[in-house]
Amino acid sequence: MKSVKSHGLNHIRFHSWCPPQAAFVAADELGVYLQVECSSWANSGSSIGDGLPIDRWLYEEAENILDAYGNHPSFCLMAYGNEPAGSSQKIYLEKFVKHFREKDPGKVYTGGAGWPYIASADYYIDPHARIQRWGEELNSIINGSPPQTSFDFKEIIDRVPMPYVSHEIGQWCVYPNFKEIEKYTGMLKARNFEIFRETLEESGIGYLADSFLLASGKLQALCYKADIEAALRTPQMAGFQLLDLHDFPGQGTALVGVLDPFWDEKGYITPEEYSHFCNETVPLVRMQKRVFSNEETFEAEVEVAHFGSEVLQEPDIHWQVSSHAGNIVADGSFDMEQLLLDNNQSVGSIQIPLDQITEPEKLNLEVSMNQFSNAWDFWVYPEILPVLSEEEILVTAELDQLAIDRLNKGGKVLWTLPPNTLSDAYGGAIGLGFSSIFWNTSWTRGQAPHTLGILCNPDHPALAAFPTEFHSNWQWWDAMHHGQAIILNGFENEIIPLVRIIDDWFKNRSLGLIFEAQVGNGKIIVSGTDLLTDQASRKEAKQLLYSLKNYMSSPHFQPQAEVSINELKGLLI
Repeated sequence: MKSVKSHGLNHIRFHSWCPPQAAFVAADELGVYLQVECSSWANSGSSIGDGLPIDRWLYEEAENILDAYGNHPSFCLMAYGNEPAGSSQKIYLEKFVKHFREKDPGKVYTGGAGWPYIASADYYIDPHARIQRWGEELNSIINGSPPQTSFDFKEIIDRVPMPYVSHEIGQWCVYPNFKEIEKYTGMLKARNFEIFRETLEESGIGYLADSFLLASGKLQALCYKADIEAALRTPQMAGFQLLDLHDFPGQGTALVGVLDPFWDEKGYITPEEYSHFCNETVPLVRMQKRVFSNEETFEAEVEVAHFGSEVLQEPDIHWQVSSHAGNIVADGSFDMEQLLLDNNQSVGSIQIPLDQITEPEKLNLEVSMNQFSNAWDFWVYPEILPVLSEEEILVTAELDQLAIDRLNKGGKVLWTLPPNTLSDAYGGAIGLGFSSIFWNTSWTRGQAPHTLGILCNPDHPALAAFPTEFHSNWQWWDAMHHGQAIILNGFENEIIPLVRIIDDWFKNRSLGLIFEAQVGNGKIIVSGTDLLTDQASRKEAKQLLYSLKNYMSSPHFQPQAEVSINELKGLLI
């Protein structure tokens, strides 16, 4: 519970179970709200309201729970259990809630976690207010729409005439941390992790395990930040329940925690960092986009969610935009008479002309409010790029005879693959999205995305004009959305890609988004991302293409791996 509070959370839902006495005592002392449930997940073979023995047992169990623990002040919320089945579940739960509210009116009650909606409940737990819902895959908010922070879930909330709590948000995965294996010193062993480690080594990339953990972890944290901030932006939203703060080893290995199963940190985000976007007071901004040209004006609407112990009088509110090097580009402050106990409280607007930015740059907007602060990255690219001497570089969407002739004559080719052109043997069946994996691919019947973001060397000259960290950030959304993951294991020679994609731990293939190679006398860069289609409206694609061409024009472009024309042709359907 100290871990939960250190990450800015104030609530624990006990998913389909009632905790022991120690949990109530600890929560009472620390001030944690508990949602307690009977030990039931009446689904996939069981049901409620159908006259089965479980119907009577749930009443007995709920009576026992309230008799044993009902006087603990932390025991604030109660549900029958999780995600019920049963044709008469609503009728049953209507009566269930009414019965126990009469027994103990000092709590708030709902029927089931996840569903159904019942009129007698005090609050409703629903799975729709989140940025990736079950079955949405690449059409979700985070994967189907360009990066922005202007949306919320008001339309969903407004349909419900009672307090709304979002159900099991997040579920964002990270690559396994194989160092956890040695922590299992009792009867349980991490045999699953041992298998994943073996297949990674068999794929020839075992040395990347730690890098995969850190890079995918940064993406996981980004996804959680986006999910939680969307909930906090939503007017009248009563709360959110993460699926978990730590990993769940079951259901196919659900590595959804920023903490491991032992509640230990994994090394890519601290509780302090997490609590910037998850806390009693959280500064928020609404931005229509995250990528700009330097002929535009950056605009953001600042607001705040504040659910502290008291109204804040004349809060101290400042903002600043700084460069990657730490130089302040712009700053300012806002005056506000008081900060109420509410969210969706408007603070003010920020407008910054970007014509002073002449080089591609990642900028960071930070808003501080008393001792609380939060921050957001955005990117600025020059509208007019320097002219390159490109006579020796052929940029093409097809490996046609012209491209082959250019390679045979010792020339340079940048081959940017059109969508849906890879054969399944080389990655055509891999669902590539921006976000990390949702829950996992095994238990969700292969829901996409199937990957965990990118890994690259941010200092590589190929990316010199496309500022990046070693992991995914929002400027990679376009490349992933328009990209294909290329399986590199099938090439005769080992290929170390310029931009690697981290595969699902069940497959552990060596995947590339962008790689370079020597082809006979010629040189090639192969981009799994389509960099040519609709380039006028895709600033990231325009900038990434320029960065690759600039690299190819330089003496640094000296690919080490050798591939043949036939191997390249074999990539295609």
